[in-house]
Amino acid sequence: MITINLVCVGSLKEKFWVEAQNEYIKRLQKFCKFNLIEVEDKNVSSLPKEVLQKEEKLILEKCKGGLFLFDIQGENITSEEFCKIIEKQGIISSTITFVIGGSYGVSENVKSKAIKKLSFGNITLPHNLARIVAIEQIYRAFNISNGTSYHK
Repeated sequence: MITINLVCVGSLKEKFWVEAQNEYIKRLQKFCKFNLIEVEDKNVSSLPKEVLQKEEKLILEKCKGGLFLFDIQGENITSEEFCKIIEKQGIISSTITFVIGGSYGVSENVKSKAIKKLSFGNITLPHNLARIVAIEQIYRAFNISNGTSYHK
């Protein structure tokens, strides 16, 4: 069974985000081993470069297998294309890691280690919502791959 890691900077605080996250994680269990990995938000400094350097170490320590980055400057893809990325990478490695950075994004070093940068489009999403969208799209990808009726 494939392992999917989602590394996120920061944690969810509002109950409704946590409930949505937990529902999709529960649904994913029949398709993969899903690990949500939260790293501490280092946004205590006024200097973005320092924040990115501190978060970089925490992020990269958690990255196993192929690394994919959700980034506003990433490639816009369809759910079907996202499914193909997971299927293809799943042949290469039994572990795939997706990363959602903090409020300043991620360092250039983290970006350089990504196999591919993916975008949810040209809009800016709050990190809480981006996390839910990422988990839902991973769930949707497995449904597409398995031919279920979830994806229409």
